[in-house]
Amino acid sequence: PCVTEEVAREALLSFVSSCCYGRSAASDLVIQQMKQQMLCRYRLETFSESRISEWTFQPFTNHAVDGPRRGTSPQLWDIKVQVPPMFQEETRKFQVPHSSLVKECHKCHGRGRYKCSGCHGACMVRCPSCSGAKRRAKQPGRCQLCSGSGRHRCSTCSGRGNKTCATCKGEKKLLHFVQLVIVWKNSLFEFVSEHRLNCPGQLLAKAKGENLFKGAIPLGVPLADFPLREISLASQRGIAQHSAATLASRARVLQQRQTIELVPLTEVHYWYQGKTNVYYIYGTDHRVYVADYPERYCCSCTII
Repeated sequence: PCVTEEVAREALLSFVSSCCYGRSAASDLVIQQMKQQMLCRYRLETFSESRISEWTFQPFTNHAVDGPRRGTSPQLWDIKVQVPPMFQEETRKFQVPHSSLVKECHKCHGRGRYKCSGCHGACMVRCPSCSGAKRRAKQPGRCQLCSGSGRHRCSTCSGRGNKTCATCKGEKKLLHFVQLVIVWKNSLFEFVSEHRLNCPGQLLAKAKGENLFKGAIPLGVPLADFPLREISLASQRGIAQHSAATLASRARVLQQRQTIELVPLTEVHYWYQGKTNVYYIYGTDHRVYVADYPERYCCSCTII
């Protein structure tokens, strides 16, 4: 639908009321001309799955070990998992069956504890108040914090001289296993058809539009015979880019979806106090972009 002068003025009034702009200019300006254009925005979504394996470990708590004795570990893509809803990104980690083995903790060498780095096992450290002098400078009497001993209980280990191993949590052993990491990714390709007006392109990429088409497509098949040739070409570029990316990452494409939206754009030429200027109305929700509004009171105000 065409934007009328009344709609154009109401959109500008709504914009200036949410900002530190004066309303009188929006109310009194004279609209001289409106140039309108309907743009097409194309979006390609490619939902893919990638899998990698990595060795990891956790404290061993004397539970059953699923090691090679129970069978051969399956190949990564042979492990069946529940796929999340299409086009919803997610990362999950799984323990690969029959890949576990138990080893002595490499951090504490199987002791479950290690010498405190603060006191080096002495349980006491130099008093932080008097620096070991037993009395504070320029103050009579002995240091109250260490009672004149010059030593104070180590705060790092609470005076025990050692700490529980953070790697094995005191269990002395670690369970090593192969971990499967699955990443479901939704790659996005967007294109907005060419327009002859001077509205910034980044606004049109985010503008609300009216859906013409949205649906899943056969994998790797671009849009064909769309009335606007540049949309068909954009579809071919998007398919090619996503195919190259998934091939490079050794991912598997699960589904692809294309969306085409109509985005209205109007360039409004107006006259106010002897000067002519323009503002833009874009999107189905009639957002406004104005670069040089005549009644702007705050230089830090966002104009988008």
